[in-house]
Amino acid sequence: MARRLISPAAACRGCGFVNAGFLGAVSSFHYQSLPACSSKQGSSVRNCFSFRADLRKESANFVGKRTSCSVATEPPPAATEKPEMDAPKEIFLKDYRKPDYLFDKVDLQFQLGEEKTIVTSKIVVSPGAEGSISAPLVLHGCDLKLLSIKVNGTELKGEEYTVDSRHLTVSTPPAGVFNLEIVTEIYPQLNTSLEGLYKSTGNFCTQCEAEGFRKITYFQDRPDVMAKYTCRIEADKTLYPVLLSNGNLIEQGDLEGGKHFALWEDPFKKPSYLFALVAGQLGCREDSFVTCSGRNVTLRIWTPAQDLPKTAHAMYSLKAAMQWDEEIADSILPFGFATCQVFGLEYDLDLFNIVVVPDFNMGAMENKSLNIFQSRLVLASPETATDGDYAAILGVVGHEYFHNWTGNRVTCRDWFQLTLKEGLTVFRDQEFSSDLGCRTVKRIADVSKLRIYQFPQDAGPMAHPIRPHSYIKGAEVVRMYKTMFGASGFRKGMDLYFQRHDGQAVTCEDFYAAMCDANNAQLPNFLQCQEVPPTPGQPVKEPMFIPVAVGLVDSTGKDMPLTSVCSDGTLQTLSSDGKPVFTTVLQFKKKEEEFIFKNVPEKPVPSLLRGYSAPVRLDSDLSESNLFFLLANDSDEFNRWEAGQVLARKLMLSLVADYQQQKTLILNPKFVDGLRSILLNTSLDKEFIAKAITLPGQGEIMDMMPVADPDAVHAVRNFIKKELALQLKDDLLAAVTSNRSSEAYTFNHDSMARRALKNTCLAYLASLNEPDVTELALHEYKTATNMTEQFAALAALSQNPGQVREDALLDFYNKWQNDYLVVSKWFALQATSDIPGNVVNVQKLLSHPAFDMRNPNKVYSLIGGFCGSPVNFHAKDGSGYKFLGEVVLQLDKINPQVASRMVSAFSRWRRYDETRQALAKAQLEMIVSANGLSENVYEIASKSLAD
Repeated sequence: MARRLISPAAACRGCGFVNAGFLGAVSSFHYQSLPACSSKQGSSVRNCFSFRADLRKESANFVGKRTSCSVATEPPPAATEKPEMDAPKEIFLKDYRKPDYLFDKVDLQFQLGEEKTIVTSKIVVSPGAEGSISAPLVLHGCDLKLLSIKVNGTELKGEEYTVDSRHLTVSTPPAGVFNLEIVTEIYPQLNTSLEGLYKSTGNFCTQCEAEGFRKITYFQDRPDVMAKYTCRIEADKTLYPVLLSNGNLIEQGDLEGGKHFALWEDPFKKPSYLFALVAGQLGCREDSFVTCSGRNVTLRIWTPAQDLPKTAHAMYSLKAAMQWDEEIADSILPFGFATCQVFGLEYDLDLFNIVVVPDFNMGAMENKSLNIFQSRLVLASPETATDGDYAAILGVVGHEYFHNWTGNRVTCRDWFQLTLKEGLTVFRDQEFSSDLGCRTVKRIADVSKLRIYQFPQDAGPMAHPIRPHSYIKGAEVVRMYKTMFGASGFRKGMDLYFQRHDGQAVTCEDFYAAMCDANNAQLPNFLQCQEVPPTPGQPVKEPMFIPVAVGLVDSTGKDMPLTSVCSDGTLQTLSSDGKPVFTTVLQFKKKEEEFIFKNVPEKPVPSLLRGYSAPVRLDSDLSESNLFFLLANDSDEFNRWEAGQVLARKLMLSLVADYQQQKTLILNPKFVDGLRSILLNTSLDKEFIAKAITLPGQGEIMDMMPVADPDAVHAVRNFIKKELALQLKDDLLAAVTSNRSSEAYTFNHDSMARRALKNTCLAYLASLNEPDVTELALHEYKTATNMTEQFAALAALSQNPGQVREDALLDFYNKWQNDYLVVSKWFALQATSDIPGNVVNVQKLLSHPAFDMRNPNKVYSLIGGFCGSPVNFHAKDGSGYKFLGEVVLQLDKINPQVASRMVSAFSRWRRYDETRQALAKAQLEMIVSANGLSENVYEIASKSLAD
């Protein structure tokens, strides 16, 4: 008998800012996003099963005009003050043009001082296009004091160049190759934006991606201008004994007046955004790594001396990443690899430095051979860091190292191609973490993040195609290449990509061409996953290429062998080296596709989109009984988890409707039984069980509603959580008890899985707020020997208002008040609380002596954390909106980049009821009308208002 799979397909939607689970079952947190997709029900056909995938990716255009934007630093001395900036102009991919001039060599000299820094740049300039007519040389610049400019050794006169708030323009440069020398004066001590060169906690540091280099010197600050750099740094030897930059250390020595210097040379071409400099008082952990060709690489992690003991895991992570990225893994590291990874990429220098800084806008930055990290993504000890911290360090250290090839050796031509370095590298770090842990659990975590923060953004005014800047969304598109071509075909494509483009700045089309050429294949409509036309107001979407991995499950719960499938009149025989095939990838290329499976002996239950083979939202005609069947039997563990999530989402939406109609809430006993069967299944991975029994987040449910109702969703989620805890109490208690351990902390999958299950069960139990459970949580808190279990117990206790909660929070702070990273966790836990009226507590914490508005990590923990509590941020009285509006304006004068991330929480204000819309809109209008507002915040706020 033949069975048909029919799918009417459509298109794909953009990006966002939304809410996720803090401890899954307990409360909420916020993240950001990936490619969104909506879905419609498929039509019923006899002897067939159907689904519809509506996959749309949208770009959001900058709208609105303004008269001025302030710069992102505190006011410099009067001599450098400039007129207000012109209104920012939106840049479109279609307007890209090659640079008129190329920079072949760049020699930088820094004289670091306590009040000012002098920067001298000497650049070898050549024409950008053969035979082109001489054009003005336009250089970017921001917050700079120009001291001199010379061409071929001759200082230019006033009429030969012009300077405005954004550019320095040389009117008539010489024909052919010439030398350009520019001297500028900057003020890192006043630079609170943490972009360009700034001073933080006594050390100098840089952050140049995306446009920070123009705050150091006048330059063609664009990724397609690649040059070889040397950098000489001069500074006081006592204050700044360590002087670091990219590449190899060529020379160092002492100078008069107690100063010293270091000369660095980077032998590889790079764009300006990868330049880095660090100077300060730092100690280092040193190790080495022998590459597959036998070269010895010195590895150093630099941090204040007192933090060196906390760098061991980061060093382990770096060595693991280096080994994994090479051709052969010989299992010399504590974790064995699940696979021998297939990139074959060897590190290309003799030195690799990582520097740890407490004040950093990003998590980390991949500057060539000199990675700079925010402290929380390097520093870890069992007493102060959770399993999540350890996993994040492993992934991010790997990610930044992997950039050495995917981003540094081959970089993006323009920022519209950002996914080519970020999406590709995220895919690589996902594979790395999967090989060192549990692949299914990692996939669930990545897809959850995609749905939690990306899908909602894609449905709002911040929607955009993957070209501009969606890391995980880009990773999903890269993953589709591997899905279609297989591991060996993907490797061939990567090899050809590096062979063709090493040392170049390239486009998504270049990557597509390498993949297809290496496999002698084409993927029709595939680039439309990246080149997305419409956004809100543009309903017509073109069909896109969607690979859908499918299996068929028989009535006994076993996979059916798939022998052949017919599509468009073509019969394809399915086999793998003569062995049966149980999963196949169907290629959806048109608006509607029909696939007919041959030799299917009974009506199957389809297992669709296995492993989440494409970043779409899938709506199917699978019945509730089908979903419970897959939850119990599907061999694809991702789809097993997904079946439970679909059931939970449907249940929650149904109960939300009941709540809104003031009906009595009743929990479906089949749902309870389904979760009980997962909880008690000893054959399943414990971390998978923890994921499978965790309810979808509030934001995910609100995103599925025509009008988001945070109060109803919060009430329903709490009801389900407490009902599950009540009906599964004995099983949950048994899981907590059986997963205790007196062994010393180890970071490996089995130990992490045990702790994850124990902590998830404890969170459920604590929601009951019963004396025996409170005593249990207090016992777990007091006896915990590691931060993972101690903090989880604290989070469980903090669910319920009262003296026990207050005492536990105070005890935790008193114990860890001298560790700023642990204190940030303490801020986040209180900020994300769903306790009614929590905005008052958060406002008080702004004045806490441990909080610092200039530290991005603390801002993200406290203010960002508050935005992740839907019931409080979206409080009906508007108190949450008012709080954020005031904080954004305060923060914008300190660090516009961080402020713009906070204001993004307003971006989907139209998703709520009229009362909330009016309150949120008022705050956005207040922000947009503020004097001296930065470009960063203005762009996000104005887009949100224009939606």
